[in-house]
Amino acid sequence: MIFQKMQLKTINFKFITNTLSLCFFLYVGTIGAQEIIPDEVVKEKVKDSVVNTSRIKADGVAAVVGDFIVLESDLDREIAQLEAQGADLSGVTRCELFGSLLEKKLYAHQAIQDSIIVNELYIKSLVDQQIEGILAQSRQDIDWLVNYYKKESEQALRDEMYEINKNGYLAQEMQKKVIDDVEVTPEEVRTFFNDIPKDERPTFGTELKVSQIVVIPEVTEEAKKAVIERLKGFKKDVEENGAKFATKALFYSEDSGSKNNGGLLPAMNRKQPRMVKEFRDVAFNLQEGEISEPFETDFGFHIIYLEKIRGQEYIVRHILLRPELTPETIEKAQEKIEKVRELIVNGKTTFAEAALEFSDEEETKFEGGRLTNPTTQDFNFELTKMDTEMYTQIQGLKDGEVSQIIQDEDRVNNIKFKIMMVSDRIDDHEADYARDYLKIKELALQDKQVRAIEKWQKEVITNTYVKINGEYRNCDYQSNWLKIQ
Repeated sequence: MIFQKMQLKTINFKFITNTLSLCFFLYVGTIGAQEIIPDEVVKEKVKDSVVNTSRIKADGVAAVVGDFIVLESDLDREIAQLEAQGADLSGVTRCELFGSLLEKKLYAHQAIQDSIIVNELYIKSLVDQQIEGILAQSRQDIDWLVNYYKKESEQALRDEMYEINKNGYLAQEMQKKVIDDVEVTPEEVRTFFNDIPKDERPTFGTELKVSQIVVIPEVTEEAKKAVIERLKGFKKDVEENGAKFATKALFYSEDSGSKNNGGLLPAMNRKQPRMVKEFRDVAFNLQEGEISEPFETDFGFHIIYLEKIRGQEYIVRHILLRPELTPETIEKAQEKIEKVRELIVNGKTTFAEAALEFSDEEETKFEGGRLTNPTTQDFNFELTKMDTEMYTQIQGLKDGEVSQIIQDEDRVNNIKFKIMMVSDRIDDHEADYARDYLKIKELALQDKQVRAIEKWQKEVITNTYVKINGEYRNCDYQSNWLKIQ
């Protein structure tokens, strides 16, 4: 996603990476992380912003781009939104941000002209997720949210959020359409690299691959039965003795995200794409006021109380318990990982072979234990961008060295044991065409996309009604927004 901060007269690595990172907030941030910023928050952020003005103006029309009107408040809201998402706006001028806002409107306008279809179910699902997320974080109800954003009704709030997300979706889809067919040939990659001045060639940080073998203590059938009986006891106490489900959740649930709110979860509906299947199947088969039988998910054992059905929304509370691990099973798991480590260190098996045979982690065992970088979707991790916890666990390891046994935990397992290894380490180095070809190819592609965007914008602005008002006519835009005004 490209933000036109300056004219690309020479191929500049720093420019490409900086513009792409800023654009992540300007475009990608529109979808999936968008929220409505209340006016008082906008005003407060404008006062403190590095790109603020000395006063907050009365709202008026700052620009018109095709079918879209840009209000004075839209830019302040954009700044507040970017800062809420953690964008670093130091060194970015108000004019540059206004130019990026015009670009977004241009994309959305042209998307409508090109009849790009809006996935309404996807947008509505996004709004649902955003509302649920806000309610979960604030631990409030929908009436509070409507009042907080000063809307007349829940539907008015949803309508505004729908429009925000729809326009962001249109802009994103239009930009994808512009650059989707952009490809680079090997010769273009070579030319791109050779045209970078020697003193401007990028330096790539230390990279390495990380592998691990995980052993998880076994949960005994007796421990599972004990948890099930305990949950059945909670259910019976509520149904027969008038105990409060919320009180039981507050005192006993092991779900830290909901227990302090009496086990209350964000409103659920059948269209939610991301939900544990077992949980969904039970919740949507309950009657209002009914408590489920205990059931199991990867997170442990649950009972669900369907408190209320409101239209398409299900308001539920739940109690989560995890079976206790016995000292014997913990000791057995630790002994197993010790033996695995010994086999590898003594050269009786390789790390990859041991992972396949002994690891309890399904995501990595079939890849020789190698972890996938969630950002790049390959096996390489740049040391300076590595998760802090992972860095702490592997720092000091030499290539091929097996770590000592690490006791760890995750969302599913309170205790697990693992050993780790790093391999294929490449130290900090200036970009090398042969060794770093894939990274250089990606930079060359991004450069070509920037140029495709520039060309597209030049053509579309010429054929689109654009009117800039007030002080924004004095901005020095890279794109020809002022045209013949």
